Amino acid sequence: MTTQLDFIHRFEPAQQHGLPTLLLLHGTGGDEHDLIDLGKLLLPGAALLSPRGKIDEGGGVNRFFRRLAPGKFDMEDLRYRTHELADFVPTAAEAYAFDPAQVVAVGYSNGANIAASILLLRPQTFKMAVLFHPMVPLAPDELPDLNGVQVFIGAGRRDRDRPSPHRS
Repeated sequence: MTTQLDFIHRFEPAQQHGLPTLLLLHGTGGDEHDLIDLGKLLLPGAALLSPRGKIDEGGGVNRFFRRLAPGKFDMEDLRYRTHELADFVPTAAEAYAFDPAQVVAVGYSNGANIAASILLLRPQTFKMAVLFHPMVPLAPDELPDLNGVQVFIGAGRRDRDRPSPHRS
C-alpha cells in the first residue's frame, strides 16, 4: 500500500455524519474538480474524494490508465493503476478520518472503467459503485465474489462509444 497521498486530489469532508464517502472518478480529459457537483447531487452531505488520473495522454488529457488506441487498453498499466488507486483509498481514509469500508465509487467513462477494474481485482474496496458509460476493462483470472456489492451501470442512447442494440 502507498504510504502517502500520491494522487493530486480534492477532498471535501462530510457535512452529515453516517454517510459513505463518494470516490469521484473523472472521465478522459477531466480532473479532480469535474464530478464534485455530481457527488453533491447524488448524496448531499457525503464526504467527497476526487483524485486526478496520473496518466497524461497527449498533453493535459488526464486518464487513470494508458490506452493503446480508443477502446484498446494497455492491460499491464491498467492492472498496475487499478492496484495503485485501490491502495489510495485506505491511505486517504486514514488521512481524512473516514471509514474505508464505506466508500462508494462514482465513475464516468475512464473513471467508470478504473472503478470496474477495481471491482474485478479488489472487490473489497467499494461497498457500492455508480458507473456511467463504462466498458468491461479486463477479464480477471478468477471472477470475484461481488455478493453484497451494489452496482448501477448507466449509458445513454446517444453514447457514440457504446451503441445501443435498439439503435438502427
